[in-house]
Amino acid sequence: MSNLEETYDIVIVGAGHAGCEAALACARLGLETIIFTVSVDSIALMPCNPNIGGSSKGHLVRELDALGGEMGKNIDKTFIQSKMLNQSKGPAVHSLRAQADKQNYSSEMRKTLENTDHLTIRQAEISEIVVEDGILTGVKSVSGAIYHCKAAVLATGTYLQARCIYGEVSMHTGPNGLQSANLLTDSLKANGIEMFRFKTGTPARVDKRSIDFSKMEEQFGDERVVPFSFSTDPESVQKDQISCWLTYTNEETHEIIRANIDRSPMYSGVIEGTGARYCPSIEDKVVKFPDKIRHQVFVEPEGLNTNEMYLAGMSSSLPEDVQFAMYRTVPGLEHVNIVRNAYAIEYDCINPRQLHSTLEFQSISGLFSGGQFNGSSGYEEAAVQGFMAGVNAAMKVKGRPQYVLDRSQAYIGVLIDDLVTKENLEPYRMMTSRAEYRLLLRQDNADLRLMKIGYDIGLISEEQYNRLIWKEQVIEEEVKRLESTNIGASKEVQTFLEEHGSTPLKTGTTLAELVRRPELNYVMLTNLDSKRSELPDDVAEQVDINIKYDGYIRRQQQQVNQYKKLESKKLDPDFDYSKVKSLRNEAVQKLNLYKPMSIGQASRISGVSPSDISVLLVFLEHLRHQKQEG
Repeated sequence: MSNLEETYDIVIVGAGHAGCEAALACARLGLETIIFTVSVDSIALMPCNPNIGGSSKGHLVRELDALGGEMGKNIDKTFIQSKMLNQSKGPAVHSLRAQADKQNYSSEMRKTLENTDHLTIRQAEISEIVVEDGILTGVKSVSGAIYHCKAAVLATGTYLQARCIYGEVSMHTGPNGLQSANLLTDSLKANGIEMFRFKTGTPARVDKRSIDFSKMEEQFGDERVVPFSFSTDPESVQKDQISCWLTYTNEETHEIIRANIDRSPMYSGVIEGTGARYCPSIEDKVVKFPDKIRHQVFVEPEGLNTNEMYLAGMSSSLPEDVQFAMYRTVPGLEHVNIVRNAYAIEYDCINPRQLHSTLEFQSISGLFSGGQFNGSSGYEEAAVQGFMAGVNAAMKVKGRPQYVLDRSQAYIGVLIDDLVTKENLEPYRMMTSRAEYRLLLRQDNADLRLMKIGYDIGLISEEQYNRLIWKEQVIEEEVKRLESTNIGASKEVQTFLEEHGSTPLKTGTTLAELVRRPELNYVMLTNLDSKRSELPDDVAEQVDINIKYDGYIRRQQQQVNQYKKLESKKLDPDFDYSKVKSLRNEAVQKLNLYKPMSIGQASRISGVSPSDISVLLVFLEHLRHQKQEG
């Protein structure tokens, strides 16, 4: 009996947010690509929260879009509410967040995949990777079919040996009761890949008809919606939006949780996986923050054509009877009916320090990895890793240089660098505080930072690229014009300043100086500026930020220049650091373990001190002299 054999350029294992981006990137670059999923119905599934974006995650989606990814375009087609978060703070932490229609989001992404040339979708479980002499040559499915390939991307999400748990109920399924993938782990371990066991959780879904919204605070979307994708016409996303609702837990809720904490599988030892510290369950919050008298609960619709509502902030793995009692203490949920119980999910993932910064395994050439399988959490973190893994797999097959974004270029660079250089003993979550250069890495300028790279990769169109060049030019010219346009202390100007609570002028000034005043901005000054041309909103925003934060931006740019110097000092990934005499033992162990690609990356490895970096710099200089003399 002979088994099926097929040949592709690239194989993608998993069709969640990482797998979709990886597959689309490879196929759009003209490579014959096949994507495997345990269920075609779970393509781009949103098994947890019904939204895309949020603090720092919105940055990732916009960066992905600027590079040529799909997530931003897809949420623009399927959102039901959109909000720019942190508007009261500076632009560095503004983050876009959109509620999705879950079903619509998934079906739109599936439609995109199904209509992409060079892309084949196959429902099958991959059970084995085929490796010969440290080089990936293909994968095998449970049926014994062999798929030969030049590169593969593993994007298994939370499906590998997955187990869903609440109370004493433990089911070997993936999220939402879908089939888990139980065989691939053994093949990975047999090939020397180190695995972790992580955990994440999700709250109950409840019936909208059983909620009393009069006891909750209504949460509206923005009046003027900003699209996620730079290619989406802003007018096309101005539409009626669905409300979300805010309520709170109380002491009665907390008492029920405390009284039943011994029945929680997290505290009774039933769950072995490590959970995400920054996305705790409600029982975790009550135990770890005993002084807090209440916790926020956001009640969010799962879509336009369903009554299911998502209780954000109350994920749990408590037994079913405790869940009913606990949720019914919350104002507005006194008579709530649960549609799907809250549960925790345990799954296998890798220790990401086994990866190069390109997301290729150090020990297996041609095998790449992306998404929650890399020990991260979140749809957005998954999507950007899938995209970068897909792009680099494609570059490897095409014989082109691979792409690594550094920490000064993108949140994506911060995320991947953190994964491959730091000890990650829990699911990694992106946060604005992790980015040292966040004033430069804003969500509003992702296109200006990254679209040229997307164009170079081959995933940004000529039309988008030309608009970017025009935008850069217009911003620069407009900033120069405002810096050089003087304005006198006329009666009209003084009246305007008085109306806006701004100090009157004693002498003439420039329009730029007025923009810099905290209570004023570029748009407000339109009537005082007779020579102004009408500019699109995104261009006007850049002009305003570039002038207002000019001093801070220049200071941060100087820090980046210092950082770049260390990044430019490249290290040989195969170098044996025990040859460097003055390095401490811990530094030698860590450097040999992580195989950093530059001095900058070496400096971020825990256990490598500034004095170790000084020793390395001296050693590199010594090597350089030897080469010159040789």
